[in-house]
Amino acid sequence: MKLLSFLCFASITFFSVSCENETKVQLNAAEAAADSTNYTTVQWLDSIVSFGSINMGETIQVKFRCKNTGDKPLVITNAKPGCGCTVADYTKEPIAPGKEGVVTAAFDSKKAHGGTVEKSIIVTTNTSNGTEHYLKFMGEVKGAPSNDKIVVPHAMPAEKKS
Repeated sequence: MKLLSFLCFASITFFSVSCENETKVQLNAAEAAADSTNYTTVQWLDSIVSFGSINMGETIQVKFRCKNTGDKPLVITNAKPGCGCTVADYTKEPIAPGKEGVVTAAFDSKKAHGGTVEKSIIVTTNTSNGTEHYLKFMGEVKGAPSNDKIVVPHAMPAEKKS
């Protein structure tokens, strides 16, 4: 019984410390982004990516690399996809000057339309050359109905005879 109590206590302590550390990292990122004295500059090595073509229902990952070109740590605070068919993730730790980080987009074509697709991600950083950066990826989804609309002109009503 003592062993079980000890294991429960140790587990709770471990997870609370882990959550506390994660909260501190998020708080530090938010503080860095809010303090313009900590701003740096970023160069996007891949700001537009073409994934080629995939079949309807497939999921593909797209990576966008960035480089810290300033002299302070680069902090990515958010990566927000433009739609629900894309999930974004990013380097959570501060990126040292001269080093690279990554924003990853996972695109699920199950909910997409067929044909050419263009998706975007808005990335928020602590950078003096703009705090919002727009990343774009595109490609072809095969085997799905097209999203092109077919427009049929309305017939003009016949003139009334008097």
